[in-house]
Amino acid sequence: MKKVFIDGSAGTTGLRIYERLSGREDLSLITLSEENRKDPAARKDAIFGADIAFLCLPDDAAKEAAILAEGSDTCIIDTSTAHRTTEGWAYGFPEVAGLREKIRNSKRIANPGCHASGFISLAAPLTEYGIIAKDVQLSCLSLTGYTGGGKKMIAEYETAKTEPLNAPRLYGLSQSHKHLAEMTAVTGLLKAPVFCPIVADFPCGMEAVVALTSDMTKATVKELSEAYQDYYKNGLVHFQEGADENGYLTANAFAGRDDMEISVFGNEERILLVSRFDNLGKGASGAAIQNMNIVLGIDETTGLIV
Repeated sequence: MKKVFIDGSAGTTGLRIYERLSGREDLSLITLSEENRKDPAARKDAIFGADIAFLCLPDDAAKEAAILAEGSDTCIIDTSTAHRTTEGWAYGFPEVAGLREKIRNSKRIANPGCHASGFISLAAPLTEYGIIAKDVQLSCLSLTGYTGGGKKMIAEYETAKTEPLNAPRLYGLSQSHKHLAEMTAVTGLLKAPVFCPIVADFPCGMEAVVALTSDMTKATVKELSEAYQDYYKNGLVHFQEGADENGYLTANAFAGRDDMEISVFGNEERILLVSRFDNLGKGASGAAIQNMNIVLGIDETTGLIV
């Protein structure tokens, strides 16, 4: 039986991972008491005693935990932003070409960001198949539920209910969002996308949209649909044709699930590429558990809701 430690199990991602893993008979969870959960020595012992350790921590704390793990044979899966473009860390999006094998053979895995997952799922096949040039500057609108903002934002939405929270809110206004580095690096794009993240008053769900015009690509809606069908044959990402709901696309349609749906809409002049998933599922904890399953050599969907 494999031993698993969740460092930071009190956070939103850590709690979801714990919920998904606590009922599995093939795993044994290492837990720390409330008084020891922030003690470096206790955490180091837990990491060294585990086969898999999830880091569900702020960036600086995740970097400290990675240092604590030095010298261990433990596979570290970091859900923070800290190591996503760091050399020696596998990027944990196995559906992107070449990454599944890197994940399988790695002891250091950086879990993707939620917004980044939506953008990468749409853009990676475009550059991989030469559908767009790598110097094209894309734009991405990404609508998320408020649980992606952590405990403070959750409390704001669920307790305060102040007037500004009643409508969707655009953020990342300086165009320096922390997900931009991985969004650019993993897709091979030469320019970071113009990125517009929006948080709205619903708990879980995410809808990422990338727009293409006829001057960016010669591919048709049909050809793009076929490209995604061909690209996403394994894993938790799947293409769905005609996925709209009477002309609408609901952002929280995949809340509570761990998979992701890709769809294509529009006409030959203006095309919309859409990715829908749960920001805490395929956008965080679901992806982390999927990566763990790959490392353990078992079915990727084990313990997940798809």
